[in-house]
Amino acid sequence: MGIERFDVNEDWAHTGIMKAGDFYFLSYCVGNIGQPVEAQINGAIDHMEQRLALVGLSLEHVVQMDCLFRDVWNIPIMEKVIKERFHGKYPVRKSIQTNFAHHGGENGLQFQLDGIAYAGK
Repeated sequence: MGIERFDVNEDWAHTGIMKAGDFYFLSYCVGNIGQPVEAQINGAIDHMEQRLALVGLSLEHVVQMDCLFRDVWNIPIMEKVIKERFHGKYPVRKSIQTNFAHHGGENGLQFQLDGIAYAGK
């Protein structure tokens, strides 16, 4: 079976997507940092999509997401975007509020996605 790593960042000591069996684990999906939260949510999903494409998968393969917010009261914005992007094939998810350790402070990173995708039959 083995483990395979993709989108490795040596500077951060970080792997963007990792395969273990029929599962793929994605972390630190972000995008459009510094823009409004809706743009950041779309950017994070875009980033997730790009990583999935590296291994021939799509958003339909995502079975679980951890949604990290600077302000968890932005959940309704995320739900709107998920409806637009996942077309009824929603993963299970949880939402967490956190203070990101990001140089942009409160005007920088507002949203991050981590997730699990399933590639089995």
